[in-house]
Amino acid sequence: MRDATDDLKALRQRLAEAEHYLKVGELRARQPQLETEASRPDLWDDQERARKVTSELTQVNDDLGLYDDLTRAVDDAETLHEMAREEGDDSLEPEIDEAIDDLRRRFEELELRSLFSGEHDEADAICEVHSGAGGTDSQDWAEMLLRMYLRWAEKQGFDVELDEVSAGQEAGIMSATFIVKGRYAYGLLQGERGVHRLVRISPFDSQARRHTAFASVAVYPFDEGADDVQVDIDEKDLRIDTYRSSGAGGQHVNVTDSAVRITHIPTGIVTSCQNERSQRQNKERAMQVLAAKLAELEREKKAAELAEIAGEQREVGWGSQIRSYVLQPYQMVKDLRTDFEVGNPSAVLDGDVGPFMESYLRWRRAEDEQTD
Repeated sequence: MRDATDDLKALRQRLAEAEHYLKVGELRARQPQLETEASRPDLWDDQERARKVTSELTQVNDDLGLYDDLTRAVDDAETLHEMAREEGDDSLEPEIDEAIDDLRRRFEELELRSLFSGEHDEADAICEVHSGAGGTDSQDWAEMLLRMYLRWAEKQGFDVELDEVSAGQEAGIMSATFIVKGRYAYGLLQGERGVHRLVRISPFDSQARRHTAFASVAVYPFDEGADDVQVDIDEKDLRIDTYRSSGAGGQHVNVTDSAVRITHIPTGIVTSCQNERSQRQNKERAMQVLAAKLAELEREKKAAELAEIAGEQREVGWGSQIRSYVLQPYQMVKDLRTDFEVGNPSAVLDGDVGPFMESYLRWRRAEDEQTD
């Protein structure tokens, strides 16, 4: 039978690496502490603290459970291989190969976590899509991007809160704001920040000419329990407008004057929400989004100050084109930072954008290692 010793050694090495990047030792020490806190009878007297404790305990249990399951699976595969070799039982070879292939797949999925190095990578994500140059085509393109991310989030098992949609003048949308809730949502989505370019035969051109449209994506970490950046918002700095909700329609849009738009006058940052049932709830959500944006602005300022002190010149990515989606004259989606590309735009636009997110994380780690 085939000698799978080297394959099993490689899996054992990957298990050791997982123990390191999952910080299994720290998790095992933290687990009983969290269990003690979670069992306190007065835990829910402080609801924010209770949510943080129970959320952290769930994550610790999930990570330890995943690591322990992989450990048992590697042990079982090694035992089966050793038994088959000792007994000369070739009939077990397909079962061993299947176990090795399954473990490789599971490690590939797990190893994505090793790419998350940012402080807020585990947080939820506030996302905005805005149409850009290209008229009606860009508004249609913005709606296509919104659908792509909603489909991706659905496939990932994330919850999505669609807070605001502004309808386009003829088709599509002018803008949309949504929150993706789930572990590593921000870590995965942060690489989508920037300008996205679409090239296709325009469905709005009677002469069927090729058009180029642009739309931008903004992503902010949304961690209601985060305290790394304190943001004080003065009510005098705000302009609050209420209006009748409008947008792409459907269950996400109200028909009362409950929508709220908040403008932070000193920075010009605008947030809005029209998805909640009441004006008060819409205002609360818009204020939460504003606080997240202002916190991100402060983090960017601090990063810029540190870069200036260090003498580094880092490209600002807000206005730069990061990815091209070409539907005509050929079929291709290419990320201009990582050079990762695929030849099936339809799948990408249907939510299969995960490989681009992973390639960005690997590219970012390589860039960070070069800088260090």
